[in-house]
This record gives sequence, C-alpha cells and structure tokens, in this order.
Amino acid sequence: MPKRPFMKPTNRLLIIATWMVLGSLPGAHAQVKKEVAVKAINDMATYISTTMLDEQGKSRCDYNLTEGKWYPYEVPWHTGQAVYAMLAAYKQTRNPKWLATARKAGDYWISLQINDHPKLKGMLGAVHGDAIGDSTIVFATISDGTPGLYELTRVTGDKKYAQVATTAAEWMLKNMYYAEKGVCYDAVDLGTGVVEKEHSEFWKGKKEQSLYDVSRPNTEGWLFLDAYEFNKNKALLDAHLNLSNKVVELEEKGLWMQFTPNSIEEKSFHPRFNLWYAESLIHTWKKTGDKKYLEAAAATGRTYAKAQQKDGTIFYVNYIDGRAPDRSSVTGSAVAMAGIVWIELAKAGYTEFLPYIEKSATWVVQNRFGMDHPDKNLRGAILETRMRSRKDKIWLVNRDIGTSFSIRFLVDYLNFKGLN
Repeated sequence: MPKRPFMKPTNRLLIIATWMVLGSLPGAHAQVKKEVAVKAINDMATYISTTMLDEQGKSRCDYNLTEGKWYPYEVPWHTGQAVYAMLAAYKQTRNPKWLATARKAGDYWISLQINDHPKLKGMLGAVHGDAIGDSTIVFATISDGTPGLYELTRVTGDKKYAQVATTAAEWMLKNMYYAEKGVCYDAVDLGTGVVEKEHSEFWKGKKEQSLYDVSRPNTEGWLFLDAYEFNKNKALLDAHLNLSNKVVELEEKGLWMQFTPNSIEEKSFHPRFNLWYAESLIHTWKKTGDKKYLEAAAATGRTYAKAQQKDGTIFYVNYIDGRAPDRSSVTGSAVAMAGIVWIELAKAGYTEFLPYIEKSATWVVQNRFGMDHPDKNLRGAILETRMRSRKDKIWLVNRDIGTSFSIRFLVDYLNFKGLN
C-alpha cells in the first residue's frame, strides 16, 4: 500500500491564493489569531481536566442546565473523545498536565476490558446507557472511542492502550463482522454475551427489523485500520476496506440515510454521524490512494457546508427536504467536527471548503463559556446544547463533546494555517 500522502506544494499555493481572494470578500471571516486559538485550547483543556472528567478519569458527559447536575451518556465513547482531545492539546502546548489527564482517562478506558466472562473475554464493557440501557454494548461506542487510545500509545510508547483496543477489535471482527454484507452488528448483550442480530434496542417500537436496523458498516473511528497498523493482522485491514467499500456504495449526497441516528422517516440527518464516516473514508484514502473514498468524503463535506449557518452554527437536527433546521439544539461538536473534515479535504485540494473552515474557527473561539462564568461546571466549555423531553419535563443539557472536538479542530487549524 502507498504511504499516506502529505499536502503537495501546489495544493498549498492554491490554498494560500484562495485565502487571499476569500479574505477580500464582504462578510468573510478573518483568520483566528494564534494566541486566541491557543488560549481557547488551554481553557478547554482546563475544563476537561478539572471539571468534565471525574476522579476516575471518566467523562461526566451531560450537564443539566436547569438542575445543575451531571448525567452519564455513552461514557466510554465520551471518555475516548476526551483522551484524543487532551493529546491534541498536549502536542500543541507541551503542557504535561494535559498528557497526564489523557493517561488518566485512558487508564479508565482500558479498565473496562472484560476478563471474566466466557463469551466476552477481551471485549470491552462499553455500554451505551441512556435510553438503550446499561446492559447493551454498542460497536460504535467502542470503535469511535479508540482513536485516542491508539494515539496515547503513539505519544507515550506504552502499548497497553492500543493492545486493549486491538483485543476488543479482534473480538468484534470474529463475532460482529458480517463480511458478505459489508456490515458489523451494532450491539452485544453484556450479560449473555450474545450478539443481537435480529432486534435492536435503537428501534424498540419496531416489531419487524431488517439487517440495517441491527447493523451498520460501523467504520466510525477506523478501529480495524488502527488495529491492523498495530498488529499487522491482515484480516483487520481486509475488513476495514470491505466496510469502507460498503460505505462508498451506500453514500448519497454524503449521507447514509439507511442507518440510525439518521432518520429516513423524519428526513433528518444527525449532526456528526455522517462526518465520522467521512473522516474514516479519508483515512482509507490515505492508506490506499484510491480517490473514490476521498470523493465520498467530499460529498459529506458539501452537505455539511450547506447545513452550516452564516455565523458558523450547525444545529442538531437538519433536514434533507429543504426545511430549515430545528434551532432548539446548538451542536458545537458538529461545527468542530465538520471543520476537521474540511481541513483534511482542503489539504487534499478541495479549496471550496476554506471559507467554512474559517467560519468554524471563528465560531469555536466565540462560543465558549468564560473562565469566570458563575457556574464552575461550564467554565471553559464549548456551547453544545441538546434539548429534548425526558422525565416529563424539558431536558436541557450542555454536552461535553463540543469541547473535545473543538480542541482537536483548533489544533488542526493552527497546523493547517502554519501557526503552530
């Protein structure tokens, strides 16, 4: 396989020239200054280190704004994202506190490895929680939580983090991968160790469930690719490529409406789900050099560029039928995650995404809770609201993940702009 390509000099020159033109247009977003971005990174890292993670190193997840209380929600995934973010902050600032925080969260993550269950030995007890309950392990909860664990091994040289993730990956490859259909089953029962192949808790009210109700390509986090790079088990690489090919096959306008948490019935798409597939496809392109993966990711980039508002906001619920988005929930993680994907696409020559990158950067530095905010549970956090009805009342939270994705984005932004 070819080595992962770097940005070609011609691409960099084209990007610089495009910036010069865009910067002269009315209403164009100015480049965020390095000192502003670095302060934001440190403030957000302080929030993660002192507030968002508990004494065990796991994420507290959702902060209820009316109650002033934290509630868990898919804790292993949120914690894995925090690890990835703190490592990005560490690489940018070299503050040892941020590395120590990443290690603490990583140690919690690997403590979830199951060693005493006859069917689940080596798997991770990564339950989803919330409406799905605490007895269901979800594939993507693990897979999209692993990039930070592999990065932790790369940064520290300690193989235990990647080893635990890889052991789980091989269990999932053996027990959850359906090669002929290009999918992986979504869920495993924590008690019995049985893979749920006919019924999904995501569709509790749906009596007749099809394959795509209980499975997805599940390439979020490119776990099989990272696991292959760690132990060179070619079956992992073959599975990743097979799943990636299914993702490309099913892509339509950069979306995968067949799968939850998109909703074909509501004609709505999730603010991050499709971006995770796009990010994974970019990694597949870097590994193989096959541009079909990159082009599918670019299609996702275009759909999210349309979803982004003039001020940079991306809302939680967006529609494919032309309706305006539901403005009740502001999703900072989507603003940042889209920015991460747009940067990778711009580096590959898609200069059309440059203005959206700038809008995301401006939005992130402007939409943070101040370090002097009266509520210490919010100091340094990114605006990431989610409003829904729960327990017979309005359930309004500020979620942790906006901050995790925003650190990664700003670090990528500084590197991309040559400001690191």
